[in-house]
Amino acid sequence: MSGSENSFHLPEGLPIPTAEPDRLSAPYWEGLRQGRLLVQRCSGCGTWQFGPEWICHRCHAFDPDWVEIAPRGRIFSWERVWHPSHPALRQHGPYLAVLVELPHAGGIRMVGNLPGDPMQEVAIGADVVGSFEHHPGSDPPYSLLQWHRR
Repeated sequence: MSGSENSFHLPEGLPIPTAEPDRLSAPYWEGLRQGRLLVQRCSGCGTWQFGPEWICHRCHAFDPDWVEIAPRGRIFSWERVWHPSHPALRQHGPYLAVLVELPHAGGIRMVGNLPGDPMQEVAIGADVVGSFEHHPGSDPPYSLLQWHRR
């Protein structure tokens, strides 16, 4: 990457992340654009969940609430990706993918990137904090959540 692209971790040519046609994940993506991490929590039984679903995973109540949480957690698992899953990533490897557990939100887990040196040491249980990577000039505009070690 060169020039202003250095501030972004998503190379040109990847599909823009947007909500599905049924808009199930729209609150998540809109929250990221506002610099907020939103996940679902059932108002009936209090169960946290991610990815988004129309019903609660535990009690099966419809339409779980969207709740803002702090973008912090710990690495539950990780992988150094050498063989990218999309042609646009071919010249951007290796890179680090992490599975982040959010203890303050029922232990839900989210997949994300760990930007920086792809050869950095990564430890299970390491604390991470999320930052919001905004792409306002894209059509449509979007934001991503990137994870960084604390």
